[in-house]
Amino acid sequence: MKMLRFRSSSIKSLSQEIKCTIRLLDDTELPCIIQRDTKGQFLIDHVCNHFSLLEKDYFGIRYVDPEKQRHWLEPNKSVVKQMKSQPPYTMCFRVKFYPSEPVKVKEELTRYLLYLQIKRDIFHGRLLCSLSDAASLGAYTLQAELGDYEPDLHPAGYVSEIKLFPKQTQKLERKMEQIHKNELRGQTAPVAELNLLQKAQTLETYGVDPHPCKDSSGATTFIGFTATGFVVFQGNKRIHLLKWSDVSKLKFDGKTFYVHGIQKEKKTVLTYHTSTPAACKHLWKCGVENQAFYKYEKSSQIKTVSSSNIFFKGRRFRFSGRVAKEVIEASTKIQRTPPEVHRSTLAQSRSYNSLSKQLIISTETTKSWLPSPDESEEQSALDGGEFLVLNDESTSEAEKEKEPPTEKGDMGEFKCENKEENSDEALTISELVYNPSASVLPTPVEDRGIDLLFNSHEFGNQRDEGSLYDELDANETTPLIAEEEELKQVKQVLTSSFELLTSNKHLNALAKSFVKLLLVGLGLMLFAFPLLLVLLESDIDASFLREIRQTPEFAQFHNEYYCPLRQWFACKVHYILDKLGST
Repeated sequence: MKMLRFRSSSIKSLSQEIKCTIRLLDDTELPCIIQRDTKGQFLIDHVCNHFSLLEKDYFGIRYVDPEKQRHWLEPNKSVVKQMKSQPPYTMCFRVKFYPSEPVKVKEELTRYLLYLQIKRDIFHGRLLCSLSDAASLGAYTLQAELGDYEPDLHPAGYVSEIKLFPKQTQKLERKMEQIHKNELRGQTAPVAELNLLQKAQTLETYGVDPHPCKDSSGATTFIGFTATGFVVFQGNKRIHLLKWSDVSKLKFDGKTFYVHGIQKEKKTVLTYHTSTPAACKHLWKCGVENQAFYKYEKSSQIKTVSSSNIFFKGRRFRFSGRVAKEVIEASTKIQRTPPEVHRSTLAQSRSYNSLSKQLIISTETTKSWLPSPDESEEQSALDGGEFLVLNDESTSEAEKEKEPPTEKGDMGEFKCENKEENSDEALTISELVYNPSASVLPTPVEDRGIDLLFNSHEFGNQRDEGSLYDELDANETTPLIAEEEELKQVKQVLTSSFELLTSNKHLNALAKSFVKLLLVGLGLMLFAFPLLLVLLESDIDASFLREIRQTPEFAQFHNEYYCPLRQWFACKVHYILDKLGST
């Protein structure tokens, strides 16, 4: 008989080389070799060293798991354990935290990478803006990529050859060409890029990575996190904005996401439902990280957070890295010769070729319910309309990573609804592609099902009154007889069980010892728990007490249970003493 052996992780297995490919913001690819124990911070540093990037806290690496769920690579965990797929791995270098004031970003290289991300957001339709704002964004892009307008180099209709927006009309192209031709002459590429960042920063969806959800009423909403706070969009309107100072806690349970905060000077809890538990966990982690990055003054103030209440351990997560104010302060101390910025032109970028083809293919599938545009009927009232530009690039990135093109990313899709040709077409959320979490609500009863359940006595009207009274009399006496029989049976079972216990001396001794052990355990708990609570609330600075005080579970117990109970008990004692003193 052979003995089974469990293979432990040897030096050879840990040193096994794994190939990775990191897709950059300009769609170029950076290869990398890692080992099985390589952590995510190594890959982030590898990309930043490739660019010679110092202001790296705004960026992160994102990947898509086999279930088509997006994730941000955690720097303190092994890459292999996070990927949940077979190598070689493909990941994307993206902006994770958008600076609230792009002008405070010191280095031109960092601003250029932020510009590339905003350009992707525009192309994938994640910015909600008016036609005039879209024309300005497009014109800044033309100025940064093509330089000054030259009639010889830029013939009529040159803008139509460049795909910048997911829905680029002739009217929008004419306005972009007009601004590029008359208003931006003389602006260098860095200046035009900074102007684009400052223009994008004024929009409501700047920095929003939209997560599709269903609210408590079942309506489709999109949740996002910005430098200002927690935002919720429905259609093309922002319906909620909670500043980070008003958000007290973020929690999730299964597919349900909770936001505890203060709205209109009242405590409120907003509840949303995602399509999968993995999507809900990703939403929670993104919220926790954004709140930590934008809210706190120093990273040392950030504590480990828990996804559940005090009685359940749940998921625990801690933000690692510097916060926004520390990043800005560190940027002011950078003193070096600015690194050379290698810019890619519109012609060189693959995103305006391959990605535009994917966008055309995806829009062709919606032609059955999308009216064809008629450019001849466009009027000047286009400026008054808004065209939503809330889409997500996860689908195209997942397709690039050899994933089925029919699968959706974490964002879902949107459908275009043509209002009128004298107002710009608005993209609104499609209710057809999102699969709501139906498990949250019970299955509805079919038509008249509830009526049949509660109004079954109506069918008795077909019977004669005599038979009805006979049945009622029988139904009244039947429970009494049944109760007497059940009581006799229970009494017999209890007496037989008692006789069995008392007759068996060994079993009787075992039961007595178990009862004694249970009583001793309860006594120790009643003594040890108050003692531990007194020690934790005292000023004793022991190491194990300090560790317990720093856990989020104890902080929640202290704030939500102990302090209110102590206050209530103190009020009761004062009330009794006042009563005794008055008498």
